[in-house]
Amino acid sequence: MAAAAASFRSVLQQAQQAAERSGRSAPQIRLVAVSKTKPISVIREVYDAGHRCFGENYVQELIEKAPQLPDDIEWHFIGNLQSNKVKPLLGGVPNLAYVETVDDEKIANHLDGAVANIGRKPLKVFVQVNTSGETSKSGVEPAGCVDLVKHVRSCPNLEFCGLMTIGMPDYTATPENFKTLSDCRSQVCKELGMSEEQCELSMGMSSDFELAIEMGSTNVRVGSSIFGAREYPKKEAQ
Repeated sequence: MAAAAASFRSVLQQAQQAAERSGRSAPQIRLVAVSKTKPISVIREVYDAGHRCFGENYVQELIEKAPQLPDDIEWHFIGNLQSNKVKPLLGGVPNLAYVETVDDEKIANHLDGAVANIGRKPLKVFVQVNTSGETSKSGVEPAGCVDLVKHVRSCPNLEFCGLMTIGMPDYTATPENFKTLSDCRSQVCKELGMSEEQCELSMGMSSDFELAIEMGSTNVRVGSSIFGAREYPKKEAQ
């Protein structure tokens, strides 16, 4: 079980070195440990190593895990979010800190209303941008990014924090995905009179988080490099 804590420390060191190469300090980079399919015991190991920021892709999995873990964890929801899952997500995870996958006005409105009904503090959100043009990927088109950010900023119970993307599978060969997100940030900041510090970039996963940091990412989502390969249950024979 000690493997996850050791891997976490290694990833943290790599992130720090990448931050230094990009002329930034390590505290400016947030590492989201993505614990999808992983048991509570392994998450607890990384928690005991001092980490507090974890991410999940599936609503039901997060709802089941969160109550079994300390409430000082900062949970990030990083999967595709359907409207009918918003209420159970917010109701079941009081320490949900971020939703990184707001990709249209409808989901923003559902989140805004659910936060208001619960009466919790504003929910921090990222706008997800489809920078690769792949139809299999969620996210607003880059051309629609500014309008969606404007809408999110008009929602009183949401706090816009930045832009998020999932790049193409061979990330190191396609850094233009990251460049596109950076360009979207420049446009958002110009149109809305924001500083770049007010608009984070969530990009980079296990295979490319160092490159992402070097290209300006402030929030990296790392799963398998910390926890090992994902463990999906075997489907029973029909």
